[in-house]
Amino acid sequence: MPYLALIGTATLVHLLALISPGPDFIMAVRNSLVYSKKTGLWTAVGFGLGIAVHIFYCLAGLAVVISQSILIFNTIKLLGAGYLIYIGLKSFYAKSSKLDVGEYKPRADISAFSAIKTGFLTNVLNPKATLFFLSLFTFVISPTTPFAIMLIIGAIMIIDTILWFSLVAVLLSHKRIRAVFEKFQNVFNKTFGGLLIVLGIKIAMTKR
Repeated sequence: MPYLALIGTATLVHLLALISPGPDFIMAVRNSLVYSKKTGLWTAVGFGLGIAVHIFYCLAGLAVVISQSILIFNTIKLLGAGYLIYIGLKSFYAKSSKLDVGEYKPRADISAFSAIKTGFLTNVLNPKATLFFLSLFTFVISPTTPFAIMLIIGAIMIIDTILWFSLVAVLLSHKRIRAVFEKFQNVFNKTFGGLLIVLGIKIAMTKR
């Protein structure tokens, strides 16, 4: 298949972007530790849906419009930064729940819809993700690439995103890891909250 190299290259670049620390990773860690493995898995689905949106507008040719419009880019940037800062503040000021050592009582979980929404908004409103897909579909994937090949690449990226962050959720739901979190829950909340706030501010100050 003549496009195997292209599919492999695009997949590798996307995997490296996934593994690199960013808003999605921090949100996946936070939701998996603060709530549950189930919430972490649903959050991963939300990330996948966000990736689908980026791929859709790239395939539809809107990538060129966004890359050329300062107004559209800045709107996406400020919306994403504001959302990250909001989530960060909620986490930073969250009160830690005390758990009895002898009896484990799970914290109140959030709904699947809320988890998906959090993952979706974190990803789709992240201007760095927008810039990543703009560059990927501009410099790696040629406009002359068959639409079917682009669809295959897009599907692989969505699946990779869900699988990677599902793995993060599963690992962080391990009893020993959760035990460490419960012991230092307040520190984790403030750390993750602070990182999200810093990322939000950094994104808001990012120039094209």
